[in-house]
Amino acid sequence: MKTLDLITIGRASVDLYGTQVGGRLEDMGSFQKYIGGSPTNIAAGTARLGLKSALITRVGDEHMGRFIREELAREGVDVRGVRTDPERLTALVLLGIRDEDRFPLIFYRENCADMALCEDDIDEGFVASARALVATGTHLSHPRTEAAVLKALRLARAHGGWTALDIDYRPNLWGLAGHGAGESRFIESAAVTARLQQHLNLFDLIVGTEEEFHIAGGTTDTLSALRAVRAQTPATLVCKRGALGAVAFDGPIPDRIEDGQTGPGFPIEVFNVLGAGDGFFSGLLKGWLDGADWPTALTYANACGAFAVSRHGCTPAYPSLQELTFFLRRGLRERALRKDGELEQIHWSTNRTGDWPTLRAFAFDHRMQLEDLLGATVEKISRFKELCLKAAVRVADGRPGFGILCDSRLGRGALYQAADSGLWIGRPVEWPGSRPLTLEPEIGADYGGLMEWPLGHVVKVLCFCHPDDSADMRAEQEAVVTPLFAASRRNRLEFLLEIIPSKVGPVDDGTVAALIRRFYEIGIRPDWWKLEPMRSATAWDQTVRAITDNDANTRGILVLGLGKDEAELEASFAEAARQPLVKGFAVGRTIFAGPAADWMAGRIDDDTAVARMAANFARMCGIWDAARGEI
Repeated sequence: MKTLDLITIGRASVDLYGTQVGGRLEDMGSFQKYIGGSPTNIAAGTARLGLKSALITRVGDEHMGRFIREELAREGVDVRGVRTDPERLTALVLLGIRDEDRFPLIFYRENCADMALCEDDIDEGFVASARALVATGTHLSHPRTEAAVLKALRLARAHGGWTALDIDYRPNLWGLAGHGAGESRFIESAAVTARLQQHLNLFDLIVGTEEEFHIAGGTTDTLSALRAVRAQTPATLVCKRGALGAVAFDGPIPDRIEDGQTGPGFPIEVFNVLGAGDGFFSGLLKGWLDGADWPTALTYANACGAFAVSRHGCTPAYPSLQELTFFLRRGLRERALRKDGELEQIHWSTNRTGDWPTLRAFAFDHRMQLEDLLGATVEKISRFKELCLKAAVRVADGRPGFGILCDSRLGRGALYQAADSGLWIGRPVEWPGSRPLTLEPEIGADYGGLMEWPLGHVVKVLCFCHPDDSADMRAEQEAVVTPLFAASRRNRLEFLLEIIPSKVGPVDDGTVAALIRRFYEIGIRPDWWKLEPMRSATAWDQTVRAITDNDANTRGILVLGLGKDEAELEASFAEAARQPLVKGFAVGRTIFAGPAADWMAGRIDDDTAVARMAANFARMCGIWDAARGEI
């Protein structure tokens, strides 16, 4: 039984992309870290398009190897075929964007893990489970990896699978160019041509640029090269032609390249061509494996390639299926796709990793409330927050769906310890109790402090606001939230907006909904909302509608506690749990207030504090789960 749509095989690396654009690689001052390598990119790109993909490769037994494995899993790629090599390091690539024609890169691949792939790494049952196997040319460059690829191809064909080749010609990786010539795309080589032509008959689909067909065909005349390849194989040939689009040939090669089958191209601004071919191939595979005709498959491919050349990075640029469908339906509005706000919102919100259908969060990000306790000091508060983390970890017990809210000014130690906990982590940035809103000093006047945050942390900001606020108050608060939201996105951090109008003025059924609509009007699109409890079904209905009218892909809503007792929260949970958009709660003082007062005063020890808070948190989780009907 075919349980996978495709398996890719070959390179897996970590790409370090220079964040400065328009300069030499020598002058790059910072880098963004992404997964890379054509087979890895294609596996992730097709997973984003809804295909069940997997990868066969090797990574090192170190941080970068674990990063690739974890990132692939987050993208939805099956990683059973990713072997860990105990002796070799994961491959690394440094890349930069000089201009639309020059993209300097350096491959760090000397004896790297993926080049140790061997026949023993190829499992017949795993290969047989896929409808298609996708190979790339680089792994035909070395006898050991070539043997592994050929074994996988033979097994795939023997079990009725389709096979595809991305020629993926990098002269540097065939030993034909020096370390400093990583961006070189073509050097003639009879030896490379002969090696490729040995295996062309093993494929049902072959994809390459004109230069890549030149190396496969042994001539720099494109039509002649295509005919030379056709003489070796009946495969469908897809020739990528950059801004001219792409052409598919499933029969004899015509007299004019334009006479092949084509799909519409997209006149977009070129920002970064690196990884564009892998995005293109991802879209093509989606069409091919879905049984679409070639013009349709090429439309998918051209669109995915357009996304890739318009954004920073390779895999991060590729679209989700929802994004691709939206783009093809709506059409092109902004040639620089990364500047199309509507499209970028869909890109961000449909490619976020992680799934939180339920989220029960222990909120101990409180600062003023703990500082006011008898016996509290900065050091004791920091230690107490570490006890709060222990309680949260004890209740979660390795299960998904649990989280914490913790600040970094008084809770830095707990935040550092939480890194390996598997918990969802939110971090407040507002100065406690501030109105108009001001931020913790560590965030910085330019919001540069967010650059120091791990990518998994969620920016949480609490804004005390009300529809009846004066124009000056509203403007002052929005002048803080708007750039904070932009900085969160710029640093690839999710954003949680907490609003509490009841501390400012009277609240009716439409108060929260009115505030939410205002934030959307000014361009704030939180990943999460954190809202105070509402007893009225009408208030909840209006609130949820205010969100869904503006963002169909929001993560959801968390209900806050406001220090209420368990009976009051139980009643509010009962109403909130009727709304599917409410994913859970973020409650603090109801859980920690009593233990905190006793611990600060020296009346209980660490273990007792942890045990009491764990019991309180577990009971709160039970109340929520019962309201939701999950127990």
